Amino acid sequence: MEPAEAASQIQDWLSNNQELIIHYAVNIAAALLTLVIGFVVVGMLTGGVNSLLKKRKVDSTIADFTTSLLKYGLLAFVIIAALSRVGVQTASFVAIVGAAGLAVGLALQGSLSNFAAGVLLISFRFFKAGDYIEGGGTAGTVQSVQVFTTILMTPDNRMIVVPNSKILNDNIINYSKEKTRRLDLVISVSYHADLRQVKALLNRVVLADDRVLKDPECNIAVSNLGNTAVEFIVRPWVNASDYWALKFDLLEQIKAEMDAQNIRMPYPNMDVHLIKDEVV
Repeated sequence: MEPAEAASQIQDWLSNNQELIIHYAVNIAAALLTLVIGFVVVGMLTGGVNSLLKKRKVDSTIADFTTSLLKYGLLAFVIIAALSRVGVQTASFVAIVGAAGLAVGLALQGSLSNFAAGVLLISFRFFKAGDYIEGGGTAGTVQSVQVFTTILMTPDNRMIVVPNSKILNDNIINYSKEKTRRLDLVISVSYHADLRQVKALLNRVVLADDRVLKDPECNIAVSNLGNTAVEFIVRPWVNASDYWALKFDLLEQIKAEMDAQNIRMPYPNMDVHLIKDEVV
């Protein structure tokens, strides 16, 4: 076929199907416009819902989880509406999507278990945003619970993304649940030390700090007679927010006081005896 003849046939086809082309062009443009406007509206709506929930003092983990579900549901509705504009039969499309969803669901059982675990974590409230927890083989401050994952931040500002099912199926330790915590210290001293003197020193150092709570009472006692040292337990109760700062300060003060009173804190040592064989 000559190029001129092919061009003539294309022109004739365009002339004969002009209304059809205009119809589909308008529908495609409307579908694209629906997608753009829909995505913008969904973003504004979900952002507004999230802000409203947080203004109502709803826990941010619940707010973020609810917003995520709402966002994905609305986006699916926008996509279906856009497809209907270009002539796709949405009823058939929904059926196809349902069948595909079942197949994908069977293939992605882990993701579905993460979703279910996220719902359970939100429902039972084992922790909330801002709590420091240990779970799923890691630890950190909870930032949010997403549809499939939980976001943690470590004290050195690293983000950890943990699957929800991994947290739910593991032991969860929430260090921020209660307002007070018990600080457990083990102080070792030499067998030559005066135990009454050591106990009095520990009592004095601990009670001198205003961050130590008077109730419950601090427990100081000999806990173990080791191979090279006598071990004391020092267990004051503190506000959870003072835990780490008080621990570091008490260890420093106890060491300084023991040095001042010449109380030895032993460390592991080994005596080596060399025997020289005499050559006859």
